[in-house]
Order: sequence, then C-alpha cells, then structure tokens
Amino acid sequence: MFETRAARAGGRVSMRRAVRPRWAAHPGWHLERRVLHDTAGVCPWALTWLREGRQTRHMLSIVAAVCLLTAQAPGPGLTARDSAFHALNRLAYGARPGEADSVARVGVMRWIEQQLDADHISDSRLAQREHEFKILHYDRGDLAERFGTAQRERQRRQREMKAGDTTNLDAVGPMREFRDLGGELQQLAIVRAAVSERQLREVMVDFWTNHFNVFVGKGADRFLLPSYIEETIRPRALGRFEDLLIATARSPAMLFYLDNAQSVAPGSAPPRPMMAPFRRRRFGMNELPEDRRRRPTGINENYARELMELHTLGVDGGYTQQDVINVARIFTGWSIQPPERGAGFAYHDWAHDQGDKVVLGQKFESDGEDEGVRLLKFLASQHATMHHVSAKLCARFVADEPPDDCVDAAVAAWQKTHGDIRAVLRAIFTSPDFWAPQVVRAKVKTPFEFVVSAVRAAGIEPDSTPRLARLVGRLGEPLYQQPAPTGYPETEAHWVNSGALLARMNAALMLAKQCSSVPTVPDHSQLVEAIDQKLLGGTMSAHTKSVILEQLADINDPEQARTLAVGLALGGPDFQRQ
Repeated sequence: MFETRAARAGGRVSMRRAVRPRWAAHPGWHLERRVLHDTAGVCPWALTWLREGRQTRHMLSIVAAVCLLTAQAPGPGLTARDSAFHALNRLAYGARPGEADSVARVGVMRWIEQQLDADHISDSRLAQREHEFKILHYDRGDLAERFGTAQRERQRRQREMKAGDTTNLDAVGPMREFRDLGGELQQLAIVRAAVSERQLREVMVDFWTNHFNVFVGKGADRFLLPSYIEETIRPRALGRFEDLLIATARSPAMLFYLDNAQSVAPGSAPPRPMMAPFRRRRFGMNELPEDRRRRPTGINENYARELMELHTLGVDGGYTQQDVINVARIFTGWSIQPPERGAGFAYHDWAHDQGDKVVLGQKFESDGEDEGVRLLKFLASQHATMHHVSAKLCARFVADEPPDDCVDAAVAAWQKTHGDIRAVLRAIFTSPDFWAPQVVRAKVKTPFEFVVSAVRAAGIEPDSTPRLARLVGRLGEPLYQQPAPTGYPETEAHWVNSGALLARMNAALMLAKQCSSVPTVPDHSQLVEAIDQKLLGGTMSAHTKSVILEQLADINDPEQARTLAVGLALGGPDFQRQ
C-alpha cells in the first residue's frame, strides 16, 4: 500500500520539466552551463536564473558569484533586528512589512514567550476570516452524509454514461461541491498561516499534521480529515505530546488511513446487527465492489508499524517485528462508528485480542481499550521517542542536520516536563545553536513556507478561493495529499532542483503583481533598496542587487519595473532561505 523504506528515503518530488530556451544554443552556453552546474553544486539557485531566458553571458558570471556568496555563512553576531528576522523566519512564516522592527522593539525573547503562550494572543482578524470557509460549518457527520450523497450521485451518473462519454464525474454535481470543500480546507491552511497572529501555533499545526500524516485522497478520509485537523491537531499543537499521540491514535482519520479500523483479533466476529458498519463501502471504499460484503478477518499491522517507526520511537528505536505484531494486537477493536452515527471513534471489545502482550520487554495484560492508552503513554515516555521527535523539531527550527547539543537540550526539557511541547520548544529557542550565525538563513523553505512567506512579505491579502493552495501544489507540496505516512520532506535536498526553482521563480513573478508593500519608485537603485528592506529585511546581497538592476536596465515603466524587481527578489536565492 505504501512506499518502500528505500522509496521513502528517496523523497520524490514531481515537477514540470523546464523548457530549454533558444539562447541555450549559443556556442558559449555549453561552457557557461558546465561552470554553473559546478556552481549549482554549492548553490543550485543558479539554474533558475539561467533558464529565465533574459540573461546575458556577463550575467551568468554574476549569478555564479551570487551563489558562491550566498553559500557562505553570515558574519558573526546578530543585531536586534537580525534576531527578530531570524525568529520570524523560523517561529513564523516570515515577517510582514515593519514586523521585524516591532519585534525588535518588544524584545525577541519576549515575543517568543508570547508566541509560546498563544492562547493569550488576540486573533480576531483570523477569526473573522475563518467565517468565509463553509468547510468549518460542517461537522464530521455532516461531511460523511454529503460525501455519501456525492458518491451515490457519481455512481448513478456512471451507470447512465454512454460509450465514449469522457465527462469527469468528479467535476460535476455533488461530487464537485464536495471536492470544492476539500479545496477550501487547503486554502484555509494558507489563510491561517498568512493572517494569524499566533504564528508559532500555525507552524506547529503544520509540523504535527505532517508528523502524523493522513492522506486526504483515501476513501473516507475525504470527509474525516477536516475534523482531524480541527479537533485533534489544532487544540493540542502546543500541549503535551502524550495527549496529542493518544488523540491521533483515536482519530477516525488515522484509524481509517492506516487500516486499524479493520483490524480485529483472528476468529472474532461482530454480533449480527453490527455487521453493516464493517462493510467497506460504508467508509467510502466503493472502488472495490467485490469486497463490499466482506468483514474484517484479522490483524492489520500498518498503524502499529508507523506508530513506532514514525510517530514515536523512530526507525532506530530498538523494536522488533514481534513488537509490531503485539502492538497491532493491542489496538484490535479500535475502530470507527458508521457514518450515520457520526463516524466517530468506536471501541469494539468483541474484536479485541484478549491475550497478554509484550512490547519492548513491557508486559501488557488484557485490559480492553485501556491497553492501547497504556501503550501510548509508555511509548511517549521512551527515551527513543524523546530523541526522535526532538531531533525532528530541531531539524525544523534549527538546521536540516540538527545539532546534538540542541537535541539534548530538547530531550532534557521533555524529561523534566513529561513531554510539554512548549517547554521543549523553549529549550530549542534558547539553545545557542538556534542563534548560531551559521544557521541563520541556512534552511530552504518548503513550497508552503515559500508561498505563505511571500504573501506576508508582499502584503498580499489571501482570499478564500483555492488559488494559492493550487500554487503550493504546483510547486510540489499539495496540502494533505502525501500518500505515504512519512509526510512531506522538509530538508533542502528534497526541494532544491532546477525544475523546482524555475517553478518558484514563475510563482514569484505571479505573486509580485499583487504586491502592496513596496512603493513604485522611478529610480531603480532606490527601488531595489526599498525591496531589500521591505521584503528581505536588508539581507539581499550586493550581487543579487546588481543582477536585478541589470534586468531593469531597459525598463522605463516604473510599475513594470517594480513588478519585475519584486518577482526577481521573491524568486531569487536570498528569499528562498530562512
């Protein structure tokens, strides 16, 4: 069902192939291309600039110098404003115009404490924007009913289709309406990340949604995912890890995604009136009509394996295949109510394996549903879990290769507070590694981070249409659509390639048309300086400025120059890093 471990390590990213420009046939192109491919080994942003098609051979050497320059670590020491920008780039989705100065005045550490105490931050503007999204007006039962209606209508249309009819049944009638609600869910994530004053909470919602990944394209998860995000992830994003782990384990979205809803003790059978909820069609799996009347017949190990490998202990957590089997036995009977009863969590004692189990040397006596809760608390308290999750947090906030001292500090805070996520984050943010000059602007933004940070920096007000969410999808990170339980990769190696960077440049040029944070200035040098201060906080390199100025040389229209310059700045190497 899922990718192999080897495939997971590869981290495929699907991108459109870039078209080779006509000027690439120039005799000097091959030499310059070879030189810049070598340069791209240090900083692959070169290939994006190369393929824009407007460059001169003189500009190629400038781009190479820009890449070599941006590959170097920043100078020692951070000013208050530099520290504010760094904090906003990591704990938030980048700075809005003037926000870094505001944070610097308040004090960076005070701002961080405010973000950690998100419940006391007023977020009225976001609350007002959320009213625009119909997806929030439906509970899980409502969505299940709408999905069932849409599926039945789709089946009816399919039966009535004539030979040769190529109508996309997912694009008409109730199925389209339901699909549009899914698009709202994606765009809602964009709006929240861009607008919310509780920035750290939104970053952590994204982190945990990815850590406890659920694929929205799988059957019933099309209507179960919204409640998973709203009721499971968001309220616990800054709480205790143990509570979050238990909530995800009991979530119908997770139980369906990793097939635990169908996991029963071998030989068990439900009472006759309870057979219907276990027909696969009741959970949106109507693509397998021959299985509709089958009931679950045995243990499924999918959730047990991913629980230990991804959610808690990590791949090197010291568990065995027998541990996986015993964990799966413990979770037999954890299932889902039928859609007409709300599709909530259900525990079926008749389906539970009543024997004793041993996991990591710990004996779990038969105790029904409480067995699973005990196991989850046990896993949350393991040192391997603390280290695995802390390392992922340090990789997200500090560096792709998390420093050992930072991870150790996070683990110590975890042990001291029994998994208080706020305390673990505080340990990371106060670690010297977080403020080390070599980690500043050293992480590459994911497509989601890039689009949201560009929206914030450019002063763009995101609307409730799925336009920006589709843009994130075109850049390789369609929200909630990662089939593998690993979630999307967050390291530079997975997002840096020539096709991806060209796509980002095109996206930046599109977003630049809506920029409101940079004034129209006739003088090109003043324009570039304004862009540097407004969008990048003064971090644009001199060579990047010269590249943009060269591109503006033949443009006399101030508005056209502003749009192009903003686009090149957003799509250039300096803005891609955080």
